[in-house]
Amino acid sequence: MFNIISRPPMYDQDAVQPMRDELVAVGFEELLTPSDVDKAVNENEGKTVLILINSVCGCAAGSARPGVSLALQHTTIPDKLYTGFAGQERDAVDKIRQYIGDSYPPSSPSMALFKNGTLIYFMPRYEIEGRGAEQIAMNLQEVFDEHCSAAGPSISPENYEKVIYAKSCGSKIPLFKG
Repeated sequence: MFNIISRPPMYDQDAVQPMRDELVAVGFEELLTPSDVDKAVNENEGKTVLILINSVCGCAAGSARPGVSLALQHTTIPDKLYTGFAGQERDAVDKIRQYIGDSYPPSSPSMALFKNGTLIYFMPRYEIEGRGAEQIAMNLQEVFDEHCSAAGPSISPENYEKVIYAKSCGSKIPLFKG
């Protein structure tokens, strides 16, 4: 179940699992390898692809995951939802960042919307930290209305109400020992 890696993860995988689970619960697929990233970005012609770079940072990621989850309760959402975990699937996240390009410095958490392999929207960390889930969701829903056409929500409201969000600060997550 865990990743296939060439560089070891930075954090204990069991400790970050709840942060993975909350995105998978709302419809995201995990990108574990650079090849997974290539397929997600390039093999979805005509579709909008949202990629969230997940993070252990409690301050920003603790708003990003609930914010995107709430945004995906909207009537219009991206066609495909993917996530890569910074500090975990390091090679995959490096590949995501290559697709985002040099216009934006590495940022986690962050969200990138692609269409036909081209970045059409990016929300860096500085637009996430200090904002609540509702503010992030409203911003994303505007972007979804402008660029996306898939019918939402990503999961039923009943299932959405059951999602449990991790409340951990990265400084308390144990480093991976190996």
